[in-house]
Order: sequence, then structure tokens, then C-alpha cells
Amino acid sequence: MNPVGTPDNATQTKPGASSSPVRSAVRARLLLAALCMGAIAAVGLGGAEQAERTAPAAPSQDAPDAAKEKLGRALVFTKTAGFRHDSIPEGIACVKEILADHLDVDSTEDASVFNTENLARYKVVVFLSTTGDILNDDEQRAFEKFIRAGGGYAGVHAAADTEHTWPWYGLLVGSYFKTHPDIQPARIRIEDRTHPSTVMLPADWHRTDEWYVYTSNPRGRVRVLANLDTTTIRGAHMGDDHPIAWFHLFEGGRSWYTGGGHTKESFSEPLFRDHLKGGILWAAGLAEPPVPDAPAEAAPKAREDAGRGSGEGAGTID
Repeated sequence: MNPVGTPDNATQTKPGASSSPVRSAVRARLLLAALCMGAIAAVGLGGAEQAERTAPAAPSQDAPDAAKEKLGRALVFTKTAGFRHDSIPEGIACVKEILADHLDVDSTEDASVFNTENLARYKVVVFLSTTGDILNDDEQRAFEKFIRAGGGYAGVHAAADTEHTWPWYGLLVGSYFKTHPDIQPARIRIEDRTHPSTVMLPADWHRTDEWYVYTSNPRGRVRVLANLDTTTIRGAHMGDDHPIAWFHLFEGGRSWYTGGGHTKESFSEPLFRDHLKGGILWAAGLAEPPVPDAPAEAAPKAREDAGRGSGEGAGTID
């Protein structure tokens, strides 16, 4: 007998022997579960990869915006038969830049483009410091037809020193150039700050340019936008009322003019660029001022004065 009274020949049960079948079953179940989970994970991963391959690619954040659709075309005309401004290249580049979101811009010195079929392609024609007699009779008639069909005209600086012997053009631009003092700084009083060409300007605009004197005061046949303070400049000969920018409706079309733009620096000045942009877009019919336009018909005497050139070295003075 052993100490606890168990016969010596009795069979001893080894520790854990009775649980071996149970443990085997548990291990089998755990192995099966592991295999199932692995299979599920593999299927899920494969599905994700497939979804990634078939899902549409997200748009790139760096992709440029689609080009904006332009609203028409503008023609910049720079032919000269008299003095030629060295700022014309800067002026052309400026107009193309400021209108880039609105209009396609062509520039030329070729007067043959002034024919009815070609001009019909444009919303506005910009006379950029043109000088002298630059259009023949047929080209003049084509331009008159363009304006009467609702086209726009924008004149910059020496556009007023152009076609002194064509009275219709004098009426369109508003007044002809007569002379000018030296380039100098001046104070410009903005009379109308609601027009697209002046809405951004301060009431007193100080800048340097070559300030034109005109053969007649256009007030009364146009709506004056800006007036020179003649107490701030030397050599002006128009009295206390010296308009320097204006606009009006004319024979079914639109006309806008600014006397600025002689210097190269003008076309890099932010305010002058905005002034120019607003004027051209208004002439193109793409911007409306919340003010009434100038009377369609001016008094006979005013129209006569506007249509008379100076005859004093027209196109020969810068």
C-alpha cells in the first residue's frame, strides 16, 4: 500500500491525460477559425485593391481651370501718319493683358482691315495713339457703318490727333487735339465716379502725363468723366474747364476717350490700367454705368466745333 492506501499495482492517471481529446478539439477549432479569418482578410484586401483600380481618379488639385470663354474680340489700331509715340508697344501689351479675361485682342497698323466684313468681327476698335490721316474713303465708310451698327470706339491719347479733315471722326472722338505743354504731374478731378472707367479712381487723381489741349471743349455733347485742375499745370490754355476723359452714345454706337497714355509708364500704373480697361469694356457694350448717357444729339454749334480740326500741324506734335 502506498501512503494514501492505494494499491501499488493500481493504474496511475498522469496529470492532464484525461483532457487531451478536449485540447485537440479546441486546437482544431482555433486553427479553422484562423484559416477562415485569413481567407476573409484576403478577400477584403483583394476587393479593396480592385475597387482602387476601378474607382475614378480624383481631379488633381493642381490642374488649371478651364480657359474662360471670351465674350468677343477687340481690335487695337496703331497706324500713324504723323508723330509716333514710343509708348505704343507698351500700350498694346497693356490692352491685351487687361482684356485677357474678356476679349480676344488683335492689333494692327494695316488700315485695310477697315472693311465691313472684317470689322463685323469686333465689339470695339481701340485707336491707340494714332495720328494723322490714316484711313481712305472706303475705310472711313466701313468704320462709320461699324459704329452705326452698334460697334464701339475707344480713343487713347493721340486718337484725338487723328483724321483732322474727317468731320465725322471729330464728332465721334468728341474734340480734336490742338497742342500740349511739357510732361508734368497734375491733379485730375473725377466728376463721375460711377462709370466703369472711373469707379475705381479717387476723387482727386494725381498722376504724370502729357496733357492735351483741345480745339474745343467737348462738354455739352459728351458726358465728362474727368477734368484737369489747371491750377496744377503750366501751359494749359482751355480755361478753368478742361475735360480730359469722357464718353457718349454716337449714331447707334459707343464712344469713350481718355487723354492719358503718352508715357510708357502710364501702361504700368494700376489705376490707369483699370481706367483703360473700364473704358474699353464700356465701349464694347460689356459694362454699363448706372448713369444716363450724354444726349444723343448735341447742339448744332457744338457739333460744328467738334467736327473741325485744328489745321495747326495736325499729327506733327507729340
